[in-house]
Amino acid sequence: MIIAGEYSFNNGREEVSKKYPDLLKEIKDVIESVDASLCRTKKSLEKTMPGQVLYSPRELNKTFKENFYARNWGSVRVPCEYSTEFYTNEYSPDPLNQGAFREMDFVKERLGVEVHFGKYAFMVYSGCAKMTIFHKLDKIDLGVEIVPLKDFANEMSTGVSYFEQFVWDLQHRGVADIDIPVLILGVDK
Repeated sequence: MIIAGEYSFNNGREEVSKKYPDLLKEIKDVIESVDASLCRTKKSLEKTMPGQVLYSPRELNKTFKENFYARNWGSVRVPCEYSTEFYTNEYSPDPLNQGAFREMDFVKERLGVEVHFGKYAFMVYSGCAKMTIFHKLDKIDLGVEIVPLKDFANEMSTGVSYFEQFVWDLQHRGVADIDIPVLILGVDK
């Protein structure tokens, strides 16, 4: 795969390049090591593209995971202990409803990486909420998000988010005082 787009959210490119040049090189090496053609395995059942063989987000994520883990990156999981203080008196929570967590795909030396080949809401959540949450929980300092370009996403199931859409939203949203620097990398096959 190639990096076909870069967006520096809240000075993400500058900060990641300055603080983590070796890890940024590893991330780029991981991207270049992914052979997307091996992940074109999903036969479409959608009305708009019946029978077409598409890129499988699940296979792409699996390949990225193998390549990051081979370079000693690991995921970081934090438990979510939900408060019951906001429930009404009429509601009694299920005591077995435990075990919730949030997870960052890859972390090494306090640099967090999220890989997204899924639905749009999760991409925005990772860049604008999850990165900030993991920073606030003292797990990461900076972030990198890897997402497909529109041309690549067009060869996946409908509804897969893409770089251009994410950048447009971030530009129009602006930077909030709680946002951490995040480098957004748009990838193509």
